[in-house]
Amino acid sequence: MLIVLALAGAGVGFWWLKIHDFNVRVSIDEGVNLLREAGPLAFFTAMAILPAVGAPLSMFTLTAAPAFAGRFGMAGVLAAAGVAIAVNLSLTYWLARYGLRPWLEQMVSRTKYKIPVAAPDEQAEITVLLRITPGPPFFLQSYLLGLAEVRFVTYLWISWVISCVYATGFIVFGDAILQGKGKVAFIGLSILVAVALGVHLLRRHYGKKGK
Repeated sequence: MLIVLALAGAGVGFWWLKIHDFNVRVSIDEGVNLLREAGPLAFFTAMAILPAVGAPLSMFTLTAAPAFAGRFGMAGVLAAAGVAIAVNLSLTYWLARYGLRPWLEQMVSRTKYKIPVAAPDEQAEITVLLRITPGPPFFLQSYLLGLAEVRFVTYLWISWVISCVYATGFIVFGDAILQGKGKVAFIGLSILVAVALGVHLLRRHYGKKGK
């Protein structure tokens, strides 16, 4: 039922866009221009803060390079994105562990679930597993790890490495698609495929250990 409703909604959406002469390419170009005009400080500050309240991280990683690679180069964009992700991870952890913890505990207490507490010798594995498990949004993973009282250093370096690998693939791929660079798009897509394969192997490894 959900798939049928989603397809029906997509069909209605495409029909509305067609009758209103909506141009996807022009809209994307206008959006990138708005980001460029806002400046790198505003963009990467938003990238550091907004995902903590549920904004998709991919919204920033797919548009960062088209907006700023011409100004700072791809290496500069990747470095700025890495800093923004580190700030976001730190902010979300603080909110879950301290800032919003009383409110979050009250919310969880109204459900059938309990807040887990990760054992010290399992915190690294739990962090890896949660970060590579498809489904939970990026910000929700961070909140869960903070609530589970995973050590900050363990949480930060594992989360940062995995998130940056994903982000690199999306940044390279997003720039190549919007700029029409076929070879670079293939490189970005290859990074994402390699990450997906690595995630699959890691999940199999940890699955066997769990059994």
